[in-house]
Amino acid sequence: MTVPSRIIAILSLFTSGRTIWTAEDIALQIGVSTSTAYRYTKELCVAGFLDPLSPSGFSLGPAFIQYDYLLRTTDPIIHLASPVMKQIIEQTDPRIDVVLSRLYNNCVLCIHQENGPQPHPPTSYARGIAMPLFVGATSKVILAHMPGRALKRLYLQKEDVIREALPQMTWAGLKDELKSIRKQGHCLTISEVTNSRVGLAAPVFRDDHIVASLSIVMESKVFEKLAVKEDVFDIVKNAAASISNKFSAQV
Repeated sequence: MTVPSRIIAILSLFTSGRTIWTAEDIALQIGVSTSTAYRYTKELCVAGFLDPLSPSGFSLGPAFIQYDYLLRTTDPIIHLASPVMKQIIEQTDPRIDVVLSRLYNNCVLCIHQENGPQPHPPTSYARGIAMPLFVGATSKVILAHMPGRALKRLYLQKEDVIREALPQMTWAGLKDELKSIRKQGHCLTISEVTNSRVGLAAPVFRDDHIVASLSIVMESKVFEKLAVKEDVFDIVKNAAASISNKFSAQV
């Protein structure tokens, strides 16, 4: 591993859910000596990416908070999508959440959400939380627009995980489902990620390449009584298309 790769590997350890790592454990995980691990962690502490704890433990540092703020305020797709997402709430129901997600490291990551003003259960698609790649409308609408070879490679890499979540799913069955989603231009799922929750998603493109998904999430009872139920599919698809056009033109 190169030095940059080792630095990335150290930071990636924290995605496992463990919040504190010692230099000895870091050394063991990335395959270096303890003294080398201490040298890397010292540099990361100076830069603010790690925070030293006693004895010899490290947690994520305040630099991530600064960079998260910069990302939220400067990311062009968030800047373009936010007003469109708020408009979806105004057009549909104040008890829904609108989620913008991107493909990241073989999972789907929420990068921004707008929440309806009336009380309702929070969506599990919170900013920064990695969600399953093969379950739910948010994920499937991205998969449906991936190149065939990339999709097959991803399926083979994650086949055990897919079979655990969807025991009846086969490669042929997945291809047929994704083909239908691609043809419709949207994906609707019910109780697939969370019981009694509906997800409706449409793809966001930059030029002809899939870059994100735009989703609305709500309780099943809200979906059944939507005043604009017949129009909600077009509302979401048109919103996603609007973001795609603006993003392609800007970038």
